[in-house]
Amino acid sequence: MAEGQFRKGDIIELIVTDNAEKDQCFGRLDNGMAVMASGMLAVGDRVSARIKKVRQRYLEAIAVDILEPSPERTMPLCSYFGVCGGCKLMHIRYDAQLLYKQKKVRDALEHIGNFSAPPVCEVHAASSPFHYRNKIEFSFSNMRYLLPEELSLAELSRSKEFALGFHTPGNFEKVIDIDYCYLAKEVMNRALALTRDFAITNALAPYAAKAHTGFLRNLVVRFSENREEVMVNLVTSWHDEALMQRYRMHLEAGMAAEKLTVVNNVTERHNTVATGDQEFTLSGAGYITERLGSLDFRISANSFFQTNSSQAEVLYSSILDVAGLQPEDTVYDLYCGTGTITLYLAQHCRQAIGLEVVESSINDARSNATLNGIGNAAFFQVDLKDFHSMLETLNDYDAPRVIITDPPRAGMHPKSLTTMLRLQPKRIIYVSCNPASLARDGKEIALHGYTLMSVQPVDMFPHTSHIESVACFERMASC
Repeated sequence: MAEGQFRKGDIIELIVTDNAEKDQCFGRLDNGMAVMASGMLAVGDRVSARIKKVRQRYLEAIAVDILEPSPERTMPLCSYFGVCGGCKLMHIRYDAQLLYKQKKVRDALEHIGNFSAPPVCEVHAASSPFHYRNKIEFSFSNMRYLLPEELSLAELSRSKEFALGFHTPGNFEKVIDIDYCYLAKEVMNRALALTRDFAITNALAPYAAKAHTGFLRNLVVRFSENREEVMVNLVTSWHDEALMQRYRMHLEAGMAAEKLTVVNNVTERHNTVATGDQEFTLSGAGYITERLGSLDFRISANSFFQTNSSQAEVLYSSILDVAGLQPEDTVYDLYCGTGTITLYLAQHCRQAIGLEVVESSINDARSNATLNGIGNAAFFQVDLKDFHSMLETLNDYDAPRVIITDPPRAGMHPKSLTTMLRLQPKRIIYVSCNPASLARDGKEIALHGYTLMSVQPVDMFPHTSHIESVACFERMASC
């Protein structure tokens, strides 16, 4: 028992043996006692830690010092590492990150899904683990988060009442005023610097999350890899045409070589979500175009699109590889978003049908089908928990031989999962951004006569703990 041996505040030493969720790692003391330690740690680190809580079977602790660093460690490039919550794995070598993510998928399938020796492939690595994001959202705040090195300074070089950067983890008010992000494209960092300069020069007030006052809310920058087009979207509390035109000219002067479109989204809502209720196009088309494979996709300011363009192609190719599509097949794509997967697969089957709850996404999907001259894709708006209500309408089409499901992080709604299984497709391709949800839903799929044939992880977000997976389930012949 831990009680009596250890007390809150005691300093202990342990070796980190595994990663866990929420910035925690697992390790054991020399006497075998289990420890959940929080901090920017790596498997193989020998650390000292301060006990936070004494549980019956384990200890909770906070890392104090690294006594012997793990060979998996590397020096983080970013000066905001450990403060900004965006790149929690930047201190770990990229090859080790990939092994950790593969293990994360396998562990979830084994421990949550009860799959024995699940067929998890090596992770498809990103060709570039830095500067890979095609969209990035910066936030304004009137409460700047003070960095650790600033706390002891008598005089600050930057105002405490202006920040443009990222929220600190778990804090919707304070923002880290950042100069450079290693996940953003270079052009995004340039737009960041130009926008900060314009805001400070013109004494523009940043939004106050509690008081609901202030003009500047968010800066959202998008970039198309294939066309090299840039969209800068400034989200504000109201529209000031003269000011926005001056802002547009300021951007164009500093980004003269770029194919640039500038938009202003406006909202009065009492939240910090980077979307607007009105949109004003200040220059350019008001959208950018990205190319995946042989398809073009128009991306507007508030459209959903995969955040890593090059890895999106890898993801879609992985889906196509295991779908085993035949020319006469009908495919359903559940939670289809703007139809990127639906349209990608429509080129290889007779009919592809996308289902999605968000009306704007369905409109974008239909527009993208028209843009690419694809006539064998149909899109329907429906909340997937009410998927069963669509079956009569879908009777006009052949039964699906293959179903793709790409649910949100929480996984499939139980009703949509039940309806999908009622259709008894030959193959179910489950695209997941959450190994735990994949394991939970996969367990239910397996109970209905399906075998897990393969799981292909794809690293869409290097230096973060997120991992995308493409799981292929095949219905057994006797079912």
